[in-house]
Amino acid sequence: MRRFLKKKYIAVVFAGAVLIAGVWYFVLRDGDGMESTFVMRGDVKEELILTGEVVAKKHAVLQFSSSGKIAWVGVSEGDRVRRGQAIAKLDTALLNSTFQQAKSDLRSAEATLERVYDGVKDSESDETFTEKETRTAAEVAKDKAYENYLKALSALNDATIYAPFDGVVAYVSHPNPGVNIIYNQAQYEIVDPETIYFEVTADQTEVVRLKEGDYVGIVLDSFSEKEFSGSISEIAISPSQEEIGVSYAVKVEFDGVSNEDFEYRLGMTGDASFVLEEVKDVLYVDPKFINRDEDGKSFVYINKKKDKVEVEIGVEGEDRVEIKGDFNEGDLIWDD
Repeated sequence: MRRFLKKKYIAVVFAGAVLIAGVWYFVLRDGDGMESTFVMRGDVKEELILTGEVVAKKHAVLQFSSSGKIAWVGVSEGDRVRRGQAIAKLDTALLNSTFQQAKSDLRSAEATLERVYDGVKDSESDETFTEKETRTAAEVAKDKAYENYLKALSALNDATIYAPFDGVVAYVSHPNPGVNIIYNQAQYEIVDPETIYFEVTADQTEVVRLKEGDYVGIVLDSFSEKEFSGSISEIAISPSQEEIGVSYAVKVEFDGVSNEDFEYRLGMTGDASFVLEEVKDVLYVDPKFINRDEDGKSFVYINKKKDKVEVEIGVEGEDRVEIKGDFNEGDLIWDD
């Protein structure tokens, strides 16, 4: 008996579902299977949606200009640093030795040049070729020694990395000293989280419709249920070299985002929505009910597709298209 009642219950539920589906189908379609919709009244906006990511104005990847052994590390990932604060230092024993040698070579070259000048000071007007050759060689030797001195001094100074601005240490390649590193490899990364913004690229047909100050809605993939507000702060004049085709970087500033807790991190992706045009309290229909003839003119079907009525198209949104012409709110139109 229970099994019978259970089957009966399932059958009733199934029949109800079929009935609901049938009602829904025939509300949208007539007996011939044609779909229809009503002319509605409301707001229509044309939007441009571009994908981008979170970046920062103050973002530096730091590296040593020479190879060597790390002698001291003064920060860890997540530490806040001030501009000019020392981050890390190489072992300077060899660098200092090179600098001292370059300094001595420079003093020797300068002394040699002074001796040569003393030897030719009384023959400035009738300097022989040999004297000129000797003087020139001494001057060149002194110049080379000075260049080597400057290089050695620069290498010694560059053995310490300093923070270029206030920020947070985002990356440390080697947190402990005693490690040999190769020059030009990224060792430390500093970001100022207060300078984050959202960047997208727009092609040459899109960028001409954007202007600084325009409102932008931003939805990050990490916070898909929340929309952030922002505005265009800068549009690049020259195209991006990293993109295929002619595209321009567009910077969007977040409104009211301090990011003190690092909630928004570099590299987070999402979509930015730019309102290109908007009209309010106008007649509109679903775009799929708009048809075009061979001449490119737009029209809709009325009277169960028996009649074609030419229509003027206004602002075109993703799911709404403004229509102009002899229409009223509530008019029924049919699909193609």
